[in-house]
Amino acid sequence: MTANSELNRVELLRAVAAQVIDEASEELRRISLDIHAHPELNFQEHHAHGLLTDYLESKGFDVTRGAYEMPTAFQAVAGSGSPTIAVMCEYDALPGIGHACGHNLIAISGVATALGLKAALGDGSGTVVVLGSPAEEGGGGKVFMIERGAFENVDAAMMLHPTPGDAAWANVIAIQSVEVDYFGRNAHASAFPWMGINALDAMVMAYNGVSLARQQMRPTDRVHGVITRGGLKPNIIPDHTSAEYFIRAKNPEELEELKVKVKACFEAAALATGCRLEYRETNRPYTDLVNNDHMAGAYAGHLAGLGAVSASREQALSSVAASTDMGNVSYVVPSIHPMFGIPTMAGNHTAGFTDAAATPEAHAATIRASKALAMTALDLYLQPERMEAARAEFNANLRR
Repeated sequence: MTANSELNRVELLRAVAAQVIDEASEELRRISLDIHAHPELNFQEHHAHGLLTDYLESKGFDVTRGAYEMPTAFQAVAGSGSPTIAVMCEYDALPGIGHACGHNLIAISGVATALGLKAALGDGSGTVVVLGSPAEEGGGGKVFMIERGAFENVDAAMMLHPTPGDAAWANVIAIQSVEVDYFGRNAHASAFPWMGINALDAMVMAYNGVSLARQQMRPTDRVHGVITRGGLKPNIIPDHTSAEYFIRAKNPEELEELKVKVKACFEAAALATGCRLEYRETNRPYTDLVNNDHMAGAYAGHLAGLGAVSASREQALSSVAASTDMGNVSYVVPSIHPMFGIPTMAGNHTAGFTDAAATPEAHAATIRASKALAMTALDLYLQPERMEAARAEFNANLRR
């Protein structure tokens, strides 16, 4: 086959993928709105799990429900042969504000991408694996999937995420969530205050201690928390207070250093007030995301061909930082996590973003980004030298 005929074949299959995604758009829109209308928290995404698995099965995928020992995880496979590329779906929501991170759109983007790839590849040109990962918002579904072998035979992984702007590269930093409890002693706050040990004083002191410590933190460090239990009544000295904190840093090494500093603030407050401290690291830590430049650059090019401009690598990696368990995946296989823009002035994790995630404009942006992601995957499937380049870059990053 000549170079020109091979190029024509690739272009034809890209067109096939795009057409199939367009044809499924209205069905996917209904699924997205259904998930949006039924927000479900970490590991409780039974409605979304059912919608997505039923749909994928109806489209000819070999579906495993409740995959990897998680009732709301799934795996859907199409095609055969090498390479094997995993496309990720997320579908959990946030407490109180629903799909304020647009996971209803992430869910259908993974399905849309896989539909396009299945149609373009047929059988024997490579394997498409759709992985439905629950509990991205703090539960670490992908971390459990890694530990349980979901990526053992995967050559590359990819997914999309909505934000207010397009970026083929994602600025993802490491995170550890912790829970803190202080235990003191009740007393009447007016009649016998000297008989009490105030657990709220300890919590306030710890909160202020963390705030003061920020002066000596790196610019890439983030520490933020909420008090989840502050006391019962003003005239009862609190004997128990609780908080949840997120500790974030540029990479796992810097995260370990920062955790020591933050824990010291909690310990100091316990010592100063006479309270007993319980400090627990919850769930597995998330790593930073190692963007595969070869894959991300290809996605940016395909997105431009569809009429949208991605932020440059430098712009994207110096912009707003967030965390995701897709970072852990990027330490296992070559990965990308492009951000696609939906029309909104609101940032993620706000009620305004929840509203934006249900708009027709957001759906159209999801379909466009899914086409670009499918085309990026087709580059890896159809041009072995591209898969080798992505793998070589991944191996070089691991050695650093």
